[in-house]
Amino acid sequence: METKINRGIVLRLAKYLRVLHKLKSLGFVKVFSNNLGDAIGVTPAVVRKDFSIISIPGNKRGGYNIDVIIEEIERILGKEERQRIVVIGCGKIGQALITHADFEREGIEVVAGFDTDAEIINPNGPVPIFHLNELHQFASKRDIRVAVLAVPDHAATEVFETITAAGIPGVLNFTTVDLKCTRCEYEDCSLRCVVQNVNIGLEIENLFYLVRMKEADMLEQSRSPSAELAENLG
Repeated sequence: METKINRGIVLRLAKYLRVLHKLKSLGFVKVFSNNLGDAIGVTPAVVRKDFSIISIPGNKRGGYNIDVIIEEIERILGKEERQRIVVIGCGKIGQALITHADFEREGIEVVAGFDTDAEIINPNGPVPIFHLNELHQFASKRDIRVAVLAVPDHAATEVFETITAAGIPGVLNFTTVDLKCTRCEYEDCSLRCVVQNVNIGLEIENLFYLVRMKEADMLEQSRSPSAELAENLG
């Protein structure tokens, strides 16, 4: 039976995997929970709990076998085979994603791009770019499970419907439109769509907020009791 894990664990597993591949390339055979925790910014207890959920054996003294962990995490994340994706919308963001070098190292292959602009369409490029009308046939033939959406906001909803109509259940959405499958919400959707909305503007706003909060905490901690007493007496 397939292990059911939440999104938080999935994200941590992907981070563990990067660290483990790095350690293996350096000649390490074993790793401890505190090493992995330090590397991705969590406590050793979180690492041990994550690994217990996915039934990875290990102990405090002997640590974890790196090869065993890599094999199990790659199985859970579906990395035994290359993960094929398509990019919908091949403007500046789309082109940056198509040529993103880290995808190759992560076992992700951008197999095609799709657009409606005749000047962008190039079926003979290193990564072919087809007209959006060809998405359904291509996705069916290549069994595409994930699409990255990088179209202008005004086209996001309509193109999203085109993606789901093509039978692609997973969408990484780079537009500012918060997308969701209405069929999943109100009807019995055979795809059971999964949409990950990535709003870069909101992420930057959140980061500024966290920076301000961190600076406020540091300022509060820097105020010693003697300084506060002198300020009150003054």
